Amino acid sequence: MALTWWPSPAKLNLFLHIVGQRKDGYHLLQTVFQMLDFGDELAFDVKPNDGTAIRLVTPISGVSEQDNLIVKAARLLQKHTVSHQGCEIHIQKRLPMGGGLGGGSSNAATTLMVLNKLWETGLSTGELKDIGIQLGADVPVFINGLTTFAEGVGDVFTPIINEQKWYLVVHPNVHVCTRSIFTQTALPRNTAAITVDQYNFDETHNDCQQIVCNLHPEVAYLLQWLLQFAPSRMTGTGACVFAQFEAKHEAERILATLPENWCGFVAKGVQTSSLLEQLQTL
Repeated sequence: MALTWWPSPAKLNLFLHIVGQRKDGYHLLQTVFQMLDFGDELAFDVKPNDGTAIRLVTPISGVSEQDNLIVKAARLLQKHTVSHQGCEIHIQKRLPMGGGLGGGSSNAATTLMVLNKLWETGLSTGELKDIGIQLGADVPVFINGLTTFAEGVGDVFTPIINEQKWYLVVHPNVHVCTRSIFTQTALPRNTAAITVDQYNFDETHNDCQQIVCNLHPEVAYLLQWLLQFAPSRMTGTGACVFAQFEAKHEAERILATLPENWCGFVAKGVQTSSLLEQLQTL
Protein backbone atom coordinates (compact mmCIF):
# COMPACT_ATOMS: atom_id res chain seq x y z
CA MET A 1 0.00 0.00 0.00
CA ALA A 2 1.41 3.40 -1.01
CA LEU A 3 2.40 5.76 1.78
CA THR A 4 0.51 9.02 2.26
CA TRP A 5 2.88 11.98 2.50
CA TRP A 6 2.01 14.85 4.84
CA PRO A 7 3.39 18.40 4.55
CA SER A 8 5.76 19.74 7.18
CA PRO A 9 5.96 23.36 5.99
CA ALA A 10 8.54 26.05 6.63
CA LYS A 11 7.88 29.43 8.18
CA LEU A 12 9.60 32.78 8.00
CA ASN A 13 9.88 35.39 10.73
CA LEU A 14 9.07 38.47 8.65
CA PHE A 15 10.38 40.56 11.53
CA LEU A 16 11.58 39.87 15.06
CA HIS A 17 11.41 42.51 17.79
CA ILE A 18 12.57 41.78 21.33
CA VAL A 19 10.40 43.95 23.56
CA GLY A 20 11.51 42.74 27.00
CA GLN A 21 12.77 39.86 29.08
CA ARG A 22 11.02 37.92 31.83
CA LYS A 23 12.55 37.17 35.22
CA ASP A 24 12.99 33.53 34.18
CA GLY A 25 15.23 34.66 31.30
CA TYR A 26 12.78 34.09 28.46
CA HIS A 27 12.63 36.94 25.95
CA LEU A 28 9.37 38.68 25.08
CA LEU A 29 9.00 38.82 21.33
CA GLN A 30 6.88 40.22 18.56
CA THR A 31 6.98 38.65 15.12
CA VAL A 32 4.93 37.64 12.11
CA PHE A 33 5.11 33.94 11.33
CA GLN A 34 4.64 33.65 7.59
CA MET A 35 3.66 30.16 6.41
CA LEU A 36 5.26 28.91 3.19
CA ASP A 37 4.09 26.36 0.63
CA PHE A 38 7.44 24.54 0.81
CA GLY A 39 8.92 22.19 3.38
CA ASP A 40 9.66 18.63 4.39
CA GLU A 41 7.24 15.72 4.02
CA LEU A 42 6.46 12.92 6.48
CA ALA A 43 4.71 9.57 6.09
CA PHE A 44 3.34 7.41 8.92
CA ASP A 45 2.92 3.67 8.53
CA VAL A 46 0.55 2.61 11.31
CA LYS A 47 0.21 -1.17 11.33
CA PRO A 48 -2.66 -2.63 13.37
CA ASN A 49 -1.61 -5.10 16.07
CA ASP A 50 2.06 -4.31 15.43
CA GLY A 51 2.92 -3.13 18.94
CA THR A 52 3.83 0.28 20.32
CA ALA A 53 7.27 0.72 18.74
CA ILE A 54 8.07 4.12 17.22
CA ARG A 55 10.73 3.91 14.51
CA LEU A 56 12.17 6.56 12.19
CA VAL A 57 12.86 4.61 9.01
CA THR A 58 14.84 7.42 7.36
CA PRO A 59 17.29 8.80 9.97
CA ILE A 60 18.49 12.39 9.70
CA SER A 61 22.25 12.77 9.45
CA GLY A 62 23.82 14.13 12.63
CA VAL A 63 20.70 13.60 14.78
CA SER A 64 20.33 10.49 16.92
CA GLU A 65 16.90 8.85 16.99
CA GLN A 66 16.38 9.55 20.69
CA ASP A 67 17.11 13.25 20.13
CA ASN A 68 14.95 13.57 17.02
CA LEU A 69 11.87 15.76 17.55
CA ILE A 70 9.79 13.50 15.31
CA VAL A 71 10.36 10.48 17.54
CA LYS A 72 10.03 12.57 20.69
CA ALA A 73 6.69 13.96 19.49
CA ALA A 74 5.28 10.52 18.68
CA ARG A 75 6.36 9.09 22.03
CA LEU A 76 5.03 12.09 23.93
CA LEU A 77 1.64 11.77 22.23
CA GLN A 78 1.68 8.04 22.91
CA LYS A 79 2.42 8.62 26.60
CA HIS A 80 -0.06 11.48 27.02
CA THR A 81 -2.95 9.52 25.49
CA VAL A 82 -1.88 6.11 26.81
CA SER A 83 -2.04 4.87 23.24
CA HIS A 84 -1.04 1.28 22.52
CA GLN A 85 -0.30 1.98 18.88
CA GLY A 86 3.05 2.55 17.20
CA CYS A 87 4.26 3.49 13.73
CA GLU A 88 7.12 3.62 11.28
CA ILE A 89 7.91 7.16 10.17
CA HIS A 90 9.49 8.26 6.89
CA ILE A 91 10.78 11.74 6.05
CA GLN A 92 11.77 13.56 2.90
CA LYS A 93 14.05 16.29 4.27
CA ARG A 94 14.31 19.51 2.28
CA LEU A 95 14.73 22.21 4.91
CA PRO A 96 18.21 22.99 6.27
CA MET A 97 18.68 22.38 9.98
CA GLY A 98 19.37 25.44 12.12
CA GLY A 99 18.28 27.85 9.41
CA GLY A 100 15.52 29.71 11.24
CA LEU A 101 12.80 28.04 9.13
CA GLY A 102 11.38 25.90 11.94
CA GLY A 103 12.06 22.58 10.23
CA GLY A 104 12.40 20.43 13.35
CA SER A 105 9.48 22.13 15.07
CA SER A 106 7.35 21.70 11.97
CA ASN A 107 8.28 17.99 11.82
CA ALA A 108 7.16 17.60 15.44
CA ALA A 109 3.88 19.43 14.81
CA THR A 110 3.07 17.32 11.75
CA THR A 111 3.80 14.18 13.76
CA LEU A 112 1.49 15.22 16.59
CA MET A 113 -1.35 16.35 14.33
CA VAL A 114 -1.32 13.42 11.92
CA LEU A 115 -0.88 10.70 14.55
CA ASN A 116 -3.67 12.30 16.59
CA LYS A 117 -5.90 11.52 13.59
CA LEU A 118 -4.44 8.14 12.62
CA TRP A 119 -4.38 6.83 16.19
CA GLU A 120 -7.82 8.38 16.81
CA THR A 121 -6.62 9.88 20.09
CA GLY A 122 -9.07 12.78 19.77
CA LEU A 123 -7.02 15.62 21.24
CA SER A 124 -8.08 19.20 20.56
CA THR A 125 -5.80 21.77 18.92
CA GLY A 126 -5.25 23.35 22.34
CA GLU A 127 -4.22 20.03 23.87
CA LEU A 128 -1.82 19.39 20.99
CA LYS A 129 -0.28 22.84 21.51
CA ASP A 130 0.24 22.02 25.21
CA ILE A 131 2.13 18.89 24.21
CA GLY A 132 3.99 20.71 21.45
CA ILE A 133 5.36 23.45 23.70
CA GLN A 134 7.19 20.75 25.67
CA LEU A 135 9.15 19.95 22.51
CA GLY A 136 10.01 23.50 21.44
CA ALA A 137 8.76 27.08 21.41
CA ASP A 138 7.90 27.03 17.69
CA VAL A 139 5.92 23.78 17.66
CA PRO A 140 2.58 25.48 18.55
CA VAL A 141 3.12 27.86 15.60
CA PHE A 142 2.84 24.94 13.20
CA ILE A 143 -0.04 23.34 15.07
CA ASN A 144 -1.82 26.69 14.74
CA GLY A 145 -0.90 26.51 11.05
CA LEU A 146 -1.80 30.08 10.11
CA THR A 147 0.21 33.12 9.13
CA THR A 148 -0.04 35.06 12.37
CA PHE A 149 1.18 37.99 14.44
CA ALA A 150 2.77 36.50 17.55
CA GLU A 151 3.68 37.96 20.94
CA GLY A 152 4.75 36.82 24.42
CA VAL A 153 7.44 34.17 24.04
CA GLY A 154 6.04 33.52 20.58
CA ASP A 155 2.94 31.73 21.86
CA VAL A 156 0.19 34.39 21.72
CA PHE A 157 -1.32 34.47 18.23
CA THR A 158 -3.40 37.06 16.39
CA PRO A 159 -4.45 36.27 12.80
CA ILE A 160 -3.05 38.62 10.18
CA ILE A 161 -3.74 38.86 6.46
CA ASN A 162 -0.61 39.55 4.43
CA GLU A 163 -0.40 40.54 0.80
CA GLN A 164 0.72 37.46 -1.12
CA LYS A 165 4.46 37.47 -1.84
CA TRP A 166 7.01 35.09 -3.27
CA TYR A 167 10.13 34.44 -1.25
CA LEU A 168 13.63 33.42 -2.23
CA VAL A 169 15.10 31.71 0.86
CA VAL A 170 18.86 31.17 0.94
CA HIS A 171 21.06 29.27 3.39
CA PRO A 172 24.74 30.31 3.48
CA ASN A 173 25.86 26.91 4.82
CA VAL A 174 26.83 28.19 8.26
CA HIS A 175 25.27 27.14 11.57
CA VAL A 176 23.95 29.71 14.04
CA CYS A 177 23.32 28.66 17.63
CA THR A 178 20.05 30.25 18.78
CA ARG A 179 20.95 30.01 22.45
CA SER A 180 24.25 31.83 21.93
CA ILE A 181 22.49 34.70 20.14
CA PHE A 182 19.95 35.23 22.92
CA THR A 183 22.72 35.32 25.55
CA GLN A 184 24.68 38.10 23.79
CA THR A 185 24.88 41.18 26.03
CA ALA A 186 24.67 43.48 23.00
CA LEU A 187 21.34 42.00 21.88
CA PRO A 188 18.59 44.69 21.89
CA ARG A 189 15.94 43.84 24.47
CA ASN A 190 13.80 46.98 24.68
CA THR A 191 12.38 47.58 21.21
CA ALA A 192 9.08 49.45 21.43
CA ALA A 193 6.07 47.14 21.12
CA ILE A 194 3.65 47.55 18.22
CA THR A 195 0.11 46.35 17.64
CA VAL A 196 -0.96 44.03 14.85
CA ASP A 197 -2.63 46.99 13.12
CA GLN A 198 0.67 48.90 13.13
CA TYR A 199 2.63 46.13 11.43
CA ASN A 200 4.34 47.18 8.22
CA PHE A 201 7.26 45.17 6.85
CA ASP A 202 9.25 48.28 5.90
CA GLU A 203 8.95 49.73 9.40
CA THR A 204 10.13 46.61 11.24
CA HIS A 205 13.43 44.76 11.54
CA ASN A 206 15.09 41.72 13.09
CA ASP A 207 16.74 42.49 16.42
CA CYS A 208 19.01 39.44 16.08
CA GLN A 209 20.28 40.26 12.60
CA GLN A 210 23.21 42.56 13.42
CA ILE A 211 24.51 40.23 16.15
CA VAL A 212 24.43 37.27 13.76
CA CYS A 213 26.08 39.28 11.00
CA ASN A 214 28.87 40.30 13.38
CA LEU A 215 29.47 36.70 14.43
CA HIS A 216 28.98 35.14 11.00
CA PRO A 217 30.33 37.32 8.15
CA GLU A 218 28.92 34.92 5.54
CA VAL A 219 25.38 35.79 6.69
CA ALA A 220 26.23 39.50 6.37
CA TYR A 221 27.61 38.94 2.87
CA LEU A 222 24.53 36.97 1.81
CA LEU A 223 22.23 39.68 3.13
CA GLN A 224 24.05 42.42 1.23
CA TRP A 225 24.03 40.31 -1.93
CA LEU A 226 20.25 39.76 -1.77
CA LEU A 227 19.52 43.41 -1.01
CA GLN A 228 20.68 44.23 -4.54
CA PHE A 229 17.54 42.60 -5.86
CA ALA A 230 14.70 42.94 -3.34
CA PRO A 231 13.81 43.76 0.28
CA SER A 232 15.71 41.16 2.31
CA ARG A 233 16.04 40.12 5.93
CA MET A 234 17.27 37.28 8.13
CA THR A 235 14.61 34.93 9.50
CA GLY A 236 14.63 34.12 13.23
CA THR A 237 18.17 33.83 14.52
CA GLY A 238 19.38 32.71 11.10
CA ALA A 239 21.25 31.52 9.25
CA CYS A 240 18.70 31.69 6.40
CA VAL A 241 17.99 35.00 4.72
CA PHE A 242 14.96 35.72 2.55
CA ALA A 243 14.21 38.17 -0.22
CA GLN A 244 10.65 39.25 -0.96
CA PHE A 245 9.27 39.43 -4.52
CA GLU A 246 5.97 40.24 -6.20
CA ALA A 247 6.25 37.45 -8.79
CA LYS A 248 7.55 33.88 -8.80
CA HIS A 249 9.64 34.32 -11.95
CA GLU A 250 11.54 37.23 -10.36
CA ALA A 251 12.56 35.08 -7.39
CA GLU A 252 13.48 32.14 -9.64
CA ARG A 253 15.68 34.38 -11.77
CA ILE A 254 17.78 35.34 -8.76
CA LEU A 255 17.82 31.75 -7.46
CA ALA A 256 19.46 30.70 -10.73
CA THR A 257 22.36 33.09 -10.08
CA LEU A 258 23.19 31.95 -6.51
CA PRO A 259 26.88 31.31 -5.84
CA GLU A 260 27.69 27.59 -5.62
CA ASN A 261 28.42 27.67 -1.86
CA TRP A 262 24.84 28.73 -1.05
CA CYS A 263 21.61 26.76 -1.44
CA GLY A 264 18.09 28.08 -1.73
CA PHE A 265 14.50 27.63 -2.82
CA VAL A 266 11.53 29.71 -3.93
CA ALA A 267 8.24 29.51 -2.03
CA LYS A 268 4.90 31.27 -1.95
CA GLY A 269 3.65 32.87 1.24
CA VAL A 270 0.29 31.35 2.24
CA GLN A 271 -2.31 32.17 4.90
CA THR A 272 -3.03 28.55 5.86
CA SER A 273 -0.46 25.75 5.97
CA SER A 274 -0.84 22.90 3.51
CA LEU A 275 -0.86 20.52 6.49
CA LEU A 276 -4.10 22.00 7.86
CA GLU A 277 -5.67 21.81 4.42
CA GLN A 278 -4.69 18.15 3.94
CA LEU A 279 -5.87 17.17 7.43
CA GLN A 280 -9.34 18.45 6.52
CA THR A 281 -9.55 15.65 3.95
CA LEU A 282 -9.34 12.91 6.62
